[in-house]
Amino acid sequence: MIWKLFLFFSFCFKFMSMKRESGKLTIGDLPAKMSRLKVVGSDHLTEEQRASVIQDLHPKLDDDVDFEFFLKVYLQLQSHATATPGSGAKSNSSSAFLKAATTTLLHTISESEKASYVAHINNYLGEDEFLKRYLPIDPSTNDLFEIVKDGVLLCKLINVAVPGTIDERAINTKRVLNPWERNENHTLCLNSAKAVGCTVVNIGTQDFIEGRRHLVLGVISQIIKIQLLADLNLKKTPQLVELVDDSKDVEELMSLPPEKILLRWMNFQLKKAQYKKIVTNFSSDVKDAEAYAHLLNVLAPEHSKPSALAAKNTLERAKLVLEHADRMGCKRYLTPKDIVEGSPNLNLAFVAHVFQHRNGLSTQKQISFLETSPDDALISREERAFRFWINSLGHSTYINNVFEDLRNGWALLESLDKISPGIVNWKIANKPPIKMPFRKVENCNQVVKIGKQLKFSLVNVAGNDIVQGNKKLILAYLWQLMRFNILQLLKNLRFHSHGKEISDADILEWANTKVSNTGSQSCMKSFKDKSLSDGIFFLELLSSVQPRVVNWSLVTKGVTDEEKKMNATYIISIARKLGCSIFLLPEDITEVNQKMILTLTASIMYWFLKQPTEDRPSAISDSEGSSQLETISNSTLDDSASESSMEENGNL
Repeated sequence: MIWKLFLFFSFCFKFMSMKRESGKLTIGDLPAKMSRLKVVGSDHLTEEQRASVIQDLHPKLDDDVDFEFFLKVYLQLQSHATATPGSGAKSNSSSAFLKAATTTLLHTISESEKASYVAHINNYLGEDEFLKRYLPIDPSTNDLFEIVKDGVLLCKLINVAVPGTIDERAINTKRVLNPWERNENHTLCLNSAKAVGCTVVNIGTQDFIEGRRHLVLGVISQIIKIQLLADLNLKKTPQLVELVDDSKDVEELMSLPPEKILLRWMNFQLKKAQYKKIVTNFSSDVKDAEAYAHLLNVLAPEHSKPSALAAKNTLERAKLVLEHADRMGCKRYLTPKDIVEGSPNLNLAFVAHVFQHRNGLSTQKQISFLETSPDDALISREERAFRFWINSLGHSTYINNVFEDLRNGWALLESLDKISPGIVNWKIANKPPIKMPFRKVENCNQVVKIGKQLKFSLVNVAGNDIVQGNKKLILAYLWQLMRFNILQLLKNLRFHSHGKEISDADILEWANTKVSNTGSQSCMKSFKDKSLSDGIFFLELLSSVQPRVVNWSLVTKGVTDEEKKMNATYIISIARKLGCSIFLLPEDITEVNQKMILTLTASIMYWFLKQPTEDRPSAISDSEGSSQLETISNSTLDDSASESSMEENGNL
């Protein structure tokens, strides 16, 4: 064990020595600097050989190197050296230890991406009353990673991307925050990021507090991407209907992820310029900048110059393209080098911003069939909540539309397995891509079978109903799955439930008891009690589980619609700030959506019961809390409280 520690610290020392020589260590520095190391040095590999191996691992020579990537490079060079005939290099026992000490994750960061995101932050948050003392950020420094450590910048960036997500009254914005307040901000940020569609699996508040660069940039990248792609849907940009021929094609378009819609729009415009190629990605297909030159000529011919298309040097063409974009008034998200190197994130950001600035679409086509009814609006809202909840589970693929992406059954099987490990028979499951329709039906049949095993209400439901994309049925199944998940989480807190099943009635009784113990007269009769629309009951519930979390001077009386919405927004933000992972919208509270009201109450209950006894308010003892759950109905899934029968949720 001692020699392993010695070996680890030896490599750490070598890495730090190289970094100190010039103040930082980039990918381009490694071939020369690693010449001094045994096995991979000049005695066994030439500098050109080292450079070739390193460039295959990571082509961007200006990117910084962290210790984990340094070890990854060493292992790769060692493997290359020992495999080279006549090199004389021998593998030693250190490689097994080093492999165990590294992961396959590439923890380098792109300086170009960092500079682009910093410019975006400076542009959109530069006038913020709290942040302007820290902005503008210098992209050539690592100041960004210091500024995010208090959590304020990331919370405000989420609100830029999806306005109103976070009630800024819930953000701790003192000049100097204590560790508790910083942690609250980061908890609010992470739960809000999940609620707008970011994937933050395996990222915790400590990662932000420590300023772990690759994780911070990863979250910032997702938030900015959500903002830039926000208009790529028919609700925000009905002119997109011009891309399709009939209503059937519109349904297909509405099911596409925004990146795919952006590509379809780009190819639609390129067709006008008689551009022969089809752009299928934001990397290799745009590296020569020809597609960009044609696209901008179509969208802004008044600013075009023939020299862009005539340029034979791709770097020169990329430069001329960006000059054209500048004349259009488009903000830059990339450099000519980023175009030529095919940076997918920055190229996507560039095209998205061009779309926002000038999409070249008309409003001539009839779009009356896009009008939605109140029922459609509710379905859309629930689809959004369930989609973000499923993505928060950490699937192998990102779900963009539950009505389309769940039809092959695979993602539903993954969800079931995460919620109830071992319940899926993977031997008979069919992994995507699935070309044969009957294979999809097989997956969905297993989904229905497991649902019945979990006592879901699935009368006269078959796997083919999911394959056909029955919206009400899919939403009904997802609701039961989400509800089962939260009830299982509560049941698993056995020291409170004594292993008994937790029902809707238990959750209702717990909430009423908590509020009653504070001396309040407020009461929730059911999860569809219309008096809940003013939000006062939930504010009192949150205050009962953590008195300091509610600032009552910010609470309205909840009389007018505007006051109710303000309270609802505040409730959601402070619940997330506590640590509740919830996916509802303010409208779900003001309109008393019983399903979302149940999940909100259950999430608060789950958070409270997880806290150490000594950290809780003294209004109710732990033994009293246990007996409270013990005396209530033990029925497995008692729907009497929520009255959410499956007939309401999908005519099942």
